[in-house]
Amino acid sequence: MAWTLSAAETAFRDEVRDFLARELTPELRMAGRRCSGIFTDYEYGNRWHRILAKRGWSVPQWPVEHGGTGWTPMQHYLFASELAAADAPPRAPMGPGMVAPVIIAFGTEAQKRAWLPGIRSGEDYWCQGYSEPQSGSDLASLQCKAVRQSGEGDHYVINGTKIWTTHAQYANRMFCLVRTASGGKPQQGISFLCFDIPAPGITIRPIISISGDHELNQVFFDDVRVPAEGLIGEENQGWTIAKYLLQHERGGAWAPMLRARLRRLSTAADGAFAGPGHDRDEAGDMALRLAGMDCAIDALEATELQSLRAQARGEPHGIRPSMGKVLGSELRQRLTELGVEIAGHYAAANLPLDDGLAGELPIPEEAVFSMSAYLNDRAASIYAGSNEVQRNIVASHLLAR
Repeated sequence: MAWTLSAAETAFRDEVRDFLARELTPELRMAGRRCSGIFTDYEYGNRWHRILAKRGWSVPQWPVEHGGTGWTPMQHYLFASELAAADAPPRAPMGPGMVAPVIIAFGTEAQKRAWLPGIRSGEDYWCQGYSEPQSGSDLASLQCKAVRQSGEGDHYVINGTKIWTTHAQYANRMFCLVRTASGGKPQQGISFLCFDIPAPGITIRPIISISGDHELNQVFFDDVRVPAEGLIGEENQGWTIAKYLLQHERGGAWAPMLRARLRRLSTAADGAFAGPGHDRDEAGDMALRLAGMDCAIDALEATELQSLRAQARGEPHGIRPSMGKVLGSELRQRLTELGVEIAGHYAAANLPLDDGLAGELPIPEEAVFSMSAYLNDRAASIYAGSNEVQRNIVASHLLAR
């Protein structure tokens, strides 16, 4: 999609491109291309975060007084677009994009001083304790309990479990929703706690996904003591904070990442259908489907740019995060489906032939990792609030107008 950039925006884009050309190593670019999940493994994602931190660009969306850049909404979008186009490794959002906005909005000055610098620098790595075995999309039904006790220091004792805890195996801090009271509506009695991990009584059990990735874990709490000073906001008022955080988890720009993946898929498709012996109709059909995806990404991008303009006018988020989550995650799934089809042509071309010889069609990276991406992205319409729930949010908002 063609953008009309001002002279200042063009200069900013060129500054970002120059930085990426200098600092983004081939190894980091490879990690970005091979990322089958929402973000890369700790080794590469945190390394890239620290490089950005040295430039002052690790947390651009934070307020300036806490280390943000003060960029315009369009500059933020250009930055995201250039990162994706350069195959930069996607970074884990749990610290910079999820708990940090909560700390800034609801935390005490002491909590901001204690936690924000480590998130900004990459010294601290956070994980999210939200879902439970019986409380995924129905998050209000969570049962992991925290009981406040005094005596040897004011603290909470946590018992229960959290599941689908991404990168808990790398994290040194966790933000967690816990039940501190029962009775009344299920949303009542939930509190938002931050604390260090690992700690006595915490067990982290890996969950290997069907794609073979180890991103997820189940975390067990057995009489785990955590300081009460880790409570964000007031006790039993965590649901309000949780909803605030989910707006940040569902928000953000999808189109830059989708366009980068489409670019790599188009290159792989060109190789798969090139040369004699390939079905021209089949090649034309794939080209048409890729063009359709290009148009769909254009439409999503236009929606995101409209949101940027609304954000610049100070308008509330409204249903935009829910709309973006549905459109972005489902386009992501459709791209991975095309990726598997394209990979199948390379597999067929390299099968043994009747005369005993094998085909010699070089297999591109995008095709090699297509199945991992496909399997991993089956969860895209579930995480961060299932798309069925997001559609209900959008419908409720529109019907109430």
